[in-house]
Amino acid sequence: MEWIERLNKTIIYIEEHLTEEISYEQLAHIACCSPYHYQRMFAYMAGIPLSEYIRRRRMSLAAVDLQSGDEKIIDISMKYGYSSPTAFNRAFQSVHGIAPSAAKKTGTPIKSFPPISFKITIKGVKELNYRIEEKAAFRIVGISHPLDKEIENNFTAVPQMWQNAAINGTFEKLTPLMNLNPMGVLGVSVCNAKEEWRYFIAVASSADIDHSLEESIVPACTWAIFSGNGTGISIQELEQRIVTEWLPTSGFEFADAPDIEVYLSPDPNHMQYEVWLPIRKV
Repeated sequence: MEWIERLNKTIIYIEEHLTEEISYEQLAHIACCSPYHYQRMFAYMAGIPLSEYIRRRRMSLAAVDLQSGDEKIIDISMKYGYSSPTAFNRAFQSVHGIAPSAAKKTGTPIKSFPPISFKITIKGVKELNYRIEEKAAFRIVGISHPLDKEIENNFTAVPQMWQNAAINGTFEKLTPLMNLNPMGVLGVSVCNAKEEWRYFIAVASSADIDHSLEESIVPACTWAIFSGNGTGISIQELEQRIVTEWLPTSGFEFADAPDIEVYLSPDPNHMQYEVWLPIRKV
């Protein structure tokens, strides 16, 4: 319950700062996890990305301001952090489907998106297969790509990275280097406060590498390891179930270490995979 209470405190923080810049770092600090893990957790539990939730809340309040007062549109746009009327107009239309000028007219229907709250609910009877392991630090080698701090902006870049790796011989180059556990092709999100956020397609290895590959050290950590099979879509569904069903009542929370997807078989339509979640006791 403490974990859920911290999430609800982040909603209070958002409400108190809707007319200011909202710090993802502060939200993560309140939730006791990294900004990356907080955004993932929020999106899975709320059903929308954090940035979209904040946009909807701001535009809900902006609509009330437009209909209830004599404030100019440009003043309202600046109030909610938009430096230009064009950007505000675009954001307002994306939420309400009408221009801010139309919303000022009496009788115009607008939408309201109230603040959300998190709670534990019991849902589903399908089991989750997992194990808890403590593992020393290990080295990964492979290729990487920068990740945007707004994690939904990476939903195109990362799949494209996997497609390119399948075409350009990356997998054939990495597979012979694989000599450490976890034994599989890895998708590793390295997202901490100390370095640039990057996504790796890699293998665990102690082998020598040439200049075409990069390396990173995954720190020692306790891992909750979940197994599954299916397609690329099904691994995302498993990750959502882990965050929304298992994590809130597990007695654990996110640790400051990468998320890891381990692909144990190469068939994209019948994959065997594991999701490695870095955890620590609450």
